[in-house]
Amino acid sequence: MSLISCRNLKVGYYGKPILSDVNLDINSGEFICIIGDNGSGKSTLIKTMLRLAQPLGGKIVYDSSLKKTSVGYLPQEIKAKSDFPATVFEVVISGCINRLGIRASYNKEERAIAMRYIKTLEIEDIIHKSFRELSGGERQRTLLARALCSSEKVLFLDEPFNALDIHVTNHLYHTLAKINSEYGVTIVMISHDVETALKHVNKVVYVDGTVKFVGTPCEYKKLGGQNNELAN
Repeated sequence: MSLISCRNLKVGYYGKPILSDVNLDINSGEFICIIGDNGSGKSTLIKTMLRLAQPLGGKIVYDSSLKKTSVGYLPQEIKAKSDFPATVFEVVISGCINRLGIRASYNKEERAIAMRYIKTLEIEDIIHKSFRELSGGERQRTLLARALCSSEKVLFLDEPFNALDIHVTNHLYHTLAKINSEYGVTIVMISHDVETALKHVNKVVYVDGTVKFVGTPCEYKKLGGQNNELAN
């Protein structure tokens, strides 16, 4: 089932297109990696799908099941200050804020959702630790758990593992694959680490002026994606 469909989409800023004639489906259950050179429009594309940027042309069709609580987003840069006084649990459960409606506090179900992803990201041991005291890896796990709390159906990630060491990165890739397969969350991520991403995702999207390739990691490799113009 297609959750998000881009049809002849044109994206960019201030009237200047970066990507044109984008025809792409984000289907339920997929784990997608969007690749391309710096400045090729990867981030602009997902921001447009997230309604954070206006399309310059074409259209995006959303499945009727997608609501505010259905889509999560972890941007490349988080504006949260390093001295943010909240605990890990408080940061994670804040991802459920769109579920509150007129309520002033989180209910039992929302606390259970937060704890599910805290356990999945293996950060139970730092649950009461201040966000300001976290290492880079701990902070990224916390923010990823928060993004997952806000995404019942689709999670968008923009370079989520930048500046993390290879061991932490590999573990987080495995965690995302588990979340995708066990919880059915559709994941759309941007990554420059193509080699590692190909081991975990099931769909590759290469952009350069438009969408130049859509297919499986195996199909991408057969085209020599690491060694020709499809290479990142």
